[in-house]
Amino acid sequence: MQKHRNTVEYMVYGKSALFSDVLTRAGGEKTSYTLPTYEALKGITHSIYFKPTLIWFIDAVRIMNHIKTVRRGVRPIKYGGGNDLAYYSYLDDVCYQVRAHFEWNLNRPELEADRNEHKHHNIAKRMIERGGRRDIFIGARECQGYVEPCVFGEGEGAYDGVDMTFGLMYEAMIYPDEAEKEEDKGQLTVCLWQPVMKNGVIEFVRPSEMTHKRHIRPMKMKQFGKEQENFMGLEEFGGGDSLELDE
Repeated sequence: MQKHRNTVEYMVYGKSALFSDVLTRAGGEKTSYTLPTYEALKGITHSIYFKPTLIWFIDAVRIMNHIKTVRRGVRPIKYGGGNDLAYYSYLDDVCYQVRAHFEWNLNRPELEADRNEHKHHNIAKRMIERGGRRDIFIGARECQGYVEPCVFGEGEGAYDGVDMTFGLMYEAMIYPDEAEKEEDKGQLTVCLWQPVMKNGVIEFVRPSEMTHKRHIRPMKMKQFGKEQENFMGLEEFGGGDSLELDE
């Protein structure tokens, strides 16, 4: 398992999680995948620390607790108004160790002056120590999560010594501003992949390298610039120190 220089490692845990299988959404009763998806873990990492200057890549996840499901009755809002009755299947008592690293977003040359690896790496580690910048949700908003620093691989995991192959899953979205391959630029792309667990650990491939990809629709990349006046923090990327260093 390759460890990058700007790697961060953290533990995320909570009473429940919902990584909803897209096939169950249409009927109004959601069922969780047995594993966290790449996109869910990336969203958690964004809640810890995010800047458009960089792209987070999830390298691996370690399953710490036994996979258990629980069904709960909910009252979702109906499209036509009012409430409905439904049962959602959640994962119960979840805990994961996550390893991730960041790379510069080369699709945003206007933010090149902000490419200070040492600064971003240290801020990200401090945000992990403080439990994240924003609220942590484990797959769905009703599933509150908590993060703290950890050493990936330390401690006893529920699936240590276990190898397992899972079915084809929705894993990630590639947005135009994070597209690596020319074929994905200007497109909203969905990625599917078949995870393989080895010794309780799932090592991810990059979204651009996942087994099955499909372009959903054309999408333009959002532009940042003073003329658009759509990004309050743009001046921060002029190469000077950020106030965030003192947070």
